[in-house]
Amino acid sequence: MAALKLNQPALLIIDVQVGLIHGPQKPLGGERLLANINQLIAQARDAGAPVLAVRHTGPAGSPIAQGSAFWQVAPELGLNESNARLFDKRAASAFQGTDLEQWLKADNIQDLVIVGLKTQYCVDTACRVAAQLGFKPVLVADAHSCMDTDLLAAEVIIAHHNQTLNGPIARVVDTAQVQF
Repeated sequence: MAALKLNQPALLIIDVQVGLIHGPQKPLGGERLLANINQLIAQARDAGAPVLAVRHTGPAGSPIAQGSAFWQVAPELGLNESNARLFDKRAASAFQGTDLEQWLKADNIQDLVIVGLKTQYCVDTACRVAAQLGFKPVLVADAHSCMDTDLLAAEVIIAHHNQTLNGPIARVVDTAQVQF
């Protein structure tokens, strides 16, 4: 496996929140997901690349309402306001209603390394919107996940998205291939 050398990269961690990683329905390979994301966080920090983490925010009274226990970033990632840029979204897109695009442009980011939850919703949307905005998405194949649905197993959803997004929308690589 050849390493993918990135140009002006940033790491975008999507919705790795207590309620999604430790909630009643767990994502496929949750422990491996956390380990791979932690490895990418360490690499990004060593290279001086920005680390950004977005939280999906539900309406008041929902399990992921702002400030609730399930809304918090998973503690295993060790992210806080002093070592990452944390922000909140209310839509599938990390760009909609947030300052993400402006932050990335201000930092001259070109390659956006995308990881997190859920594959078929917010991860897919981040890849597509980032590409439309002129960034070069890098989807880390073994650092995004989801849960089984009534129609498809999580393993199939993840494999489908890795194949579908690879090429025209994103470069799809494994954690071991990412080089910040």
